[in-house]
Amino acid sequence: MDFSIHPADQAFRQEVRAFIDRELPGDIARRGRHDYHSPREDVRRWMQILDRHGWSAPHWPAAFGGTDWTPLQRHIFQDELRRARAPVLDRCALDLLGPVLCTFGSPEQQARFLPPIRAGEEWWCQGFSEPEAGSDLASLRTRAERDGDHFVVNGHKIWTTEAHYADWIFALVRTDPEAKPQQGISFLLIDMRSPGVTCRPIWTLDEGHTLNEVLFEDVRVPAANLVGEAGGGWSYAKFLLTHERTTSAVVSHTKRDLWQVRHLAARRRWRNGSLLDEPLFATKLARLEAEVTALEWAVMRVLHASATDSRANAVASVLKLRGSELSERAALLAAEALGDHGLAVCPDPEAAYWLRGRAPAPPLDDDEAIGVTAKTMFRRATTIYGGASEVQRSIIAKSILRL
Repeated sequence: MDFSIHPADQAFRQEVRAFIDRELPGDIARRGRHDYHSPREDVRRWMQILDRHGWSAPHWPAAFGGTDWTPLQRHIFQDELRRARAPVLDRCALDLLGPVLCTFGSPEQQARFLPPIRAGEEWWCQGFSEPEAGSDLASLRTRAERDGDHFVVNGHKIWTTEAHYADWIFALVRTDPEAKPQQGISFLLIDMRSPGVTCRPIWTLDEGHTLNEVLFEDVRVPAANLVGEAGGGWSYAKFLLTHERTTSAVVSHTKRDLWQVRHLAARRRWRNGSLLDEPLFATKLARLEAEVTALEWAVMRVLHASATDSRANAVASVLKLRGSELSERAALLAAEALGDHGLAVCPDPEAAYWLRGRAPAPPLDDDEAIGVTAKTMFRRATTIYGGASEVQRSIIAKSILRL
């Protein structure tokens, strides 16, 4: 394999870096420095800046406002966003729903929903998991019964990321209870402001609020909000999850974490040098860096593969499985670099209810140490969300190993 980067792509990286350094507002950059979940207003402002430049949805088809970038250029773009600690964009809308609407949505749905997504004007959340249907989506129970020009939705979604910010939710619902489990599911777009929708917070171990449960009680949804065909939701979900699991490799985020690990380890004294000189820690870091590099090139190979490749879903599961494990290890190594200082969780002051109005004191008197332990706690979820690691192994076993 040729690991060299073409000079044109190197020049593209410099162009993107210069744009971000010039256009990313200073106050947003400061808030993004600690890798907390970005406030909605920061995401909206940054998406509007990118949209004016035509860069808010680079992976969409050009006909819908995307770019003609190569997969490598799109990867470079994400790399540079993480380097600058720019806000993580509305991933549910851009990376998950957007490609589904571009491919399966009606012209009316594309015209109604895609422009506001690109401009950051409407926020979306994903309504897949349920209390009795986490990674096993085929067993979901949320019902949508047809009533004239509407569906009436009743059910319960859980672990819904950023639902408390969201204007809309795209949900898998059961429209035909008599059909086989996978064949009776449809893909529905639901306004979160509809009567009968209730959103409740779920506080996580890191004292942050990103997760929620969403309840539907006789919620009326226009039939025009059905994406594709009734009963086709399972196919659309597999298409979406292939995108999610490829991006869930989170290589750019983990590379940024490795930089942070090196920075923190260099600040911590060990004998006459720093923690970077301690043989065991240095070995752990070197091994992790090599594994992340290998994953990065694997992701780029998959991004270049045809979207119609029958193995795409299984290969995406390999990337998701490996990426989530490396992401956890990078966060744990950052906490290890803090040593006893890692006992200070330093959660997000914007989200932690008991920290409102008080800024946490950074361990080691270093801003990079703020939030490291909170992030380490949150990263325990990476091997669960988007399909638990056990489910990914089952997909790999069936689709690749033919077991």
